[in-house]
Amino acid sequence: MPLFHDDDQAMLADTATSFMAEEGNIAKHLRHWRDRDCKDGFGHGLWKQMAEMGFTGMLVSEDDGGLGMGHVEAGIVLEQIGRNLTPSPFLTSSVLAATALNHASSDLKGRYLPGLVEGDSVFAVAIDETAKHRPDRITCKAEKSGNGFKLNGAKSFVIHGASADMLVVAARTSGADDDEDGITLFAVPKDASGMSHDAVRLVDSAMATHTRFDGVELDGDAVIGEVDGGRAILNAMLNAGRIGAAAEGVGVASGAMDMTIDYIKQRKQFGRLIGEFQALQHRAAHLYSEVEIARAATIKAQQLLDGGSERAELMISVAKAKVAKAAGLAVKEGVQMHGGIGMTDEYDIGLYMKRDRALAEFLGDAYFHANRVAQLSGY
Repeated sequence: MPLFHDDDQAMLADTATSFMAEEGNIAKHLRHWRDRDCKDGFGHGLWKQMAEMGFTGMLVSEDDGGLGMGHVEAGIVLEQIGRNLTPSPFLTSSVLAATALNHASSDLKGRYLPGLVEGDSVFAVAIDETAKHRPDRITCKAEKSGNGFKLNGAKSFVIHGASADMLVVAARTSGADDDEDGITLFAVPKDASGMSHDAVRLVDSAMATHTRFDGVELDGDAVIGEVDGGRAILNAMLNAGRIGAAAEGVGVASGAMDMTIDYIKQRKQFGRLIGEFQALQHRAAHLYSEVEIARAATIKAQQLLDGGSERAELMISVAKAKVAKAAGLAVKEGVQMHGGIGMTDEYDIGLYMKRDRALAEFLGDAYFHANRVAQLSGY
C-alpha cells in the first residue's frame, strides 16, 4: 500500500489539523492546565469537543456506537495531538482501553463504551509495575474469591489513573510471574474499595499515579475476555498503544522541527539570517529526512495492523524505535538552534523536549523496541 493517506484520510487530517491547532494548542491547554496545577492535567471540555467531532469512538465498532475506523485514522488524530502537545486521554482511553473493551462482554461494552463515545468517561490502563516497560513480567495477582476475584498488587505510572472512571488492569491469575499464560484483564471501576492512588506529575506535566490494589474485590463480570486468556488481548492493546504513541511522537517531532525552521528563518546573527548558514541548512535537511522516514514507518505499521498482517508487530516496534530516535533528534536540534532562549520556559520548544522524553518511555523505549525487532527477526 502507498505510504500516504487516501482521500478520506486526507480530509480527516485537514479536520484534525485545524481543530487541534485552534482548540488544543499549547497556550489554551498545556500551559493553561500546567500553570493552574490541574489535578487531571487535561481539559474535560476539550475531551467533550473531541467526542462531538467523533474522535473518541474512532476505534469502537459501529455496532457499539463508534465509527469503526482503524489505526491509520486514529494516528492522524494522534499526530495532531503531538504537534500541539495537547493534554488528552485519547491514547489511554480511545486507543488502549477501547482496544481491550472491544474484546469484552456485551455487558462491559454497554457499561463503558457509551461514556467513551460521548466524551463523558476517561479510562486508564494499568500494566507496568516498575520504572521500565516490562509487560512480560506481571506480579499483580487476582485470586479467586467467591464468585469473583480479589486483586492485590501495585502498578506504576498509570497515566490519568486518578482521573479515570475505569482502569483496565493486567493481573496474574495463575502461573509464575514471568509466564506467558495466566494473565487476565479486569475492568476496575474508579470507586473500587481497596484501590488507592499516589499521584505524580511527569516531566511533560501529565498526571500519572502509582496505584495500589489491597484486596480489591471484583465480580466475575469484571473480566475482559477469558480468565487466564488475557495475554492475547494485552498484546493487542500494546500493539495499538505503541503505534499510537509512535504517531503522537511523529507529531511532536514535526511540531518541533517546524517551530525550529520558522525560527532560523527569522533570527539574525552577524547581520544575516541564521537559516542562511550552510551548517544549519544541512542539519535541518537531515532532520527533515529523519522525520519523514519515521512518519513512513509509522503509516506502514498502522496499515499492517489494520490489515491484520502477522508482520504488524515487527513493524510497530520498528516504528516506535525510529520515531523515538527522530523525535529525540528534533527536540535536541530545536533547543540548540534556538540558542540560550531554547532553555527558557518562555519558548515552547523546551516543552516539546519534555513531551518527547515522557512519550519515548511510554510502552517501551527505543532500546526495548530495537531488541524486540531483533527477537522477532530471529536473533
